[in-house]
Amino acid sequence: MKAAIVGATGYGGIELIRILHNHPKIEDITVFSSSQEGKTMAESYPHVSEIVKLTLGDIQPERLNEHDVVFLSTPPGVSADLSEKLSAETKIIDLSGDLRLKQAETYSAWYQRESASESLLQKAVYGLTEWHKEEIESAVILSNPGCYATASLLGAAPIAQYNAVDTSQLIIDAKSGTTGAGRSPSAMTHFSEMNDNFKVYKVNQHKHTPEIEQELENWTNKQSPVTFTPHLVPMTRGIMATMYAPLQAGWSKDDIEELYHSLYDNHPFVRVRGVDTFPATKEVYGTNYCDIGFTVDERTGRLTVVSVIDNLMKGASGQAVQNMNIMFGYPEKEGLDFIPIYP
Repeated sequence: MKAAIVGATGYGGIELIRILHNHPKIEDITVFSSSQEGKTMAESYPHVSEIVKLTLGDIQPERLNEHDVVFLSTPPGVSADLSEKLSAETKIIDLSGDLRLKQAETYSAWYQRESASESLLQKAVYGLTEWHKEEIESAVILSNPGCYATASLLGAAPIAQYNAVDTSQLIIDAKSGTTGAGRSPSAMTHFSEMNDNFKVYKVNQHKHTPEIEQELENWTNKQSPVTFTPHLVPMTRGIMATMYAPLQAGWSKDDIEELYHSLYDNHPFVRVRGVDTFPATKEVYGTNYCDIGFTVDERTGRLTVVSVIDNLMKGASGQAVQNMNIMFGYPEKEGLDFIPIYP
């Protein structure tokens, strides 16, 4: 099977290469870049010297169509344009936000740019793997979820779908390592700005907010505005999403534990820690796992759910390959069975 990676020099791209390099079903990988054509991957990432012997090519739709699957790890706007130009037989996995939101006006409001065509938006399957597996199996164009959205939605899905909490009062407090901001240097992620620091950003303005709300509304059949606040912490990888919501009458701590286990125990990449046992980002480092723990505050009647992922794996490239496996009928864990890097 032949795979193409567009935008291979970003963190998402190099993580795709790390996974696909040893994937048993991938026979050939081709890499593309709009800014580094002619360079080798080792020139961009010396750690792959003598291991990954790939040279970056110019992005041309006709060349992309020679592949079975095309991963688009590109900035907003690029994926939508490229997807329109590729053959209807070429399977596409888009890691950008271009195709995640089904309403064009919502995309334009949050991304401040024109959306993809209505037909493309409706054709794209939202790839939150554990909750859209049947649709993913027949997908030709797949929109890979955002990192914050993945951690938040996997944590909130059971309680939202089974009305265990009032989702209109859901608060999501999320922290991410700096790779979530991409590889391009900026003042915000400069070492001197991040070291010994902990900062909030894009309060009430983060682009993953409408993505989370869209899924919650699909599950609950009602508008579900959330309070979502992201933070940057001085670590390389990882996301921790801590969610708070009032528990509905009739639900106990044991009920919540039974609910999470019943819904996730058959999914290989979600590990439910259970009541009063909370995961840490280091415990999923370098893997496609999402670990979830929770508790109920009997004094306030609030449920707290903690969800952790590696933002470059389950939050991006790992989930993309998991979705590829399903799209092509391969075992879900194929090429992804990593033990977390610890310590």
